[in-house]
Amino acid sequence: MSACERFKTEYSSYGPISIVKTAREAAENARTVVSIVPGAKDVKKVYLDEIDGVIASKPDEMRVLCECSTIDVKSTREVGNKLKEKGIGTYVDTPVSGGVPAAERGDLSMLIGHPPPSPADAKSERLDKVLRMMGSPSKFFYLNTLGAGLTAKISNNYLSGTILLATAEALAIGVAQGLDPKDLYNVIKASTGQSWMCDHVMPIPNVQTEYWVPSNSGYKPGFKTQMMLKDLGLGIDCAKEVGVKPSMAEKALEVWAEASKDDRCRDRDGSSIYLHVGGVLPAGHEDRGKRNEDGSWIFDQ
Repeated sequence: MSACERFKTEYSSYGPISIVKTAREAAENARTVVSIVPGAKDVKKVYLDEIDGVIASKPDEMRVLCECSTIDVKSTREVGNKLKEKGIGTYVDTPVSGGVPAAERGDLSMLIGHPPPSPADAKSERLDKVLRMMGSPSKFFYLNTLGAGLTAKISNNYLSGTILLATAEALAIGVAQGLDPKDLYNVIKASTGQSWMCDHVMPIPNVQTEYWVPSNSGYKPGFKTQMMLKDLGLGIDCAKEVGVKPSMAEKALEVWAEASKDDRCRDRDGSSIYLHVGGVLPAGHEDRGKRNEDGSWIFDQ
């Protein structure tokens, strides 16, 4: 079953859902568009293709276009400005943070390249209303200008990619030296090494009991190892544009590139990098990951 068909099956009770073939058709009779795709070239295909893209739909100054992908700032400004020139609508970069668990709960963080909602601006109030269907208003950050949401997301991902790697290495050191993983985690959690990544993406199975911790299900993504290459690459490029030397990300990217080719990590959650850097799994929790004949992973439920 395709993702569109699955979505229609699961959510038709909330209202009618139509599946169409092109972004142009999706936007043609819509006042609000929400998109999320892998990269900048995909965003440009969705929005700027002159035949099938949103830009080919009928102009509508009241249309709001929420683009949730993580791409470079230059590309999002190019897309937004071209849509504005054509009168297609207001394009807003609205990248999200929180991963699959937050998406399933509907409480994503939203980093929004637009001024805060105002009664004087009906589009801004509709933007806020739509985003509340996906995220938690307590984690909405209105950053005023096109591209600002992505700038914040890229900066955040620079940290998450480097911190997850450092966390995996630190845990691998402690466990290999004989510490119980739960004892080590409790020390870190109460000390200066504490981080969101350690608390929510613990790389060692069954240190945390929450079902959504990827390591507890055979490193079911979450966020695939290979995706970290794009995010850290965006951070490095963004830094160089403003004369900042991204030394941490440049070194981390080398390790992530190696891990993305490691059969223990490829197509699994990024926290599986613990295995790549030499991390030892506790007795009774050996890596149970298995691949199907087509190379895809079988994950524990």
